[in-house]
Amino acid sequence: MTRIIGLTGGIACGKSTVSAYLQQRGAVIIDGDKIARELSEPHRAIWQAYVNHFGTKILNDDNSLNRRLIGQIVFTDEKEKNWMNSTMHPLIKEAIMNKIEICRQNKMAVVVLDIPLLYEAGWDKFADEVWVVKISRQLQIERIQERDKLTRQEAESRIDAQMSLEEKAKRADVVIDSSAAPEITLAKVARICAERNLNL
Repeated sequence: MTRIIGLTGGIACGKSTVSAYLQQRGAVIIDGDKIARELSEPHRAIWQAYVNHFGTKILNDDNSLNRRLIGQIVFTDEKEKNWMNSTMHPLIKEAIMNKIEICRQNKMAVVVLDIPLLYEAGWDKFADEVWVVKISRQLQIERIQERDKLTRQEAESRIDAQMSLEEKAKRADVVIDSSAAPEITLAKVARICAERNLNL
């Protein structure tokens, strides 16, 4: 029997660290961002949808999507953000469902849906349980600014475009605070795996 864990959190909250650790222990990771990136490569489904909608102004010289420009458009315009979500989500969902089905057929013990917008997209219903990785808003802003070289305002607009971490934590089966050093966070995750009898 395959157990499916939905793993989510806010931007720059340390979700990738938790995901990588679970993968090391033998879980199969279905990475929503990776699927989105693959579908965003030139002439694939998401890339085509963006070009059809915005025109070629959102392309770099090498034909790849200009993510920063797209981010500036969709994170400041509710209508464009809604268009993006309603266009991207069905394409990504189809790829995720195919991967889940393959894991079930191959009798994988634990599958992790590593998806930032798990709740926003309504995909928590595909998981047997949901784990949320969270940190304080201030630390989140600092990490995003440092990682993505954004202004404070840009960092805040990306955070505010997602469901609040408080709301995600309220709905979750497991909440992992990753404010401390990575090894402390991973020790917590190891304990959670043991408590929940995960076959990892």
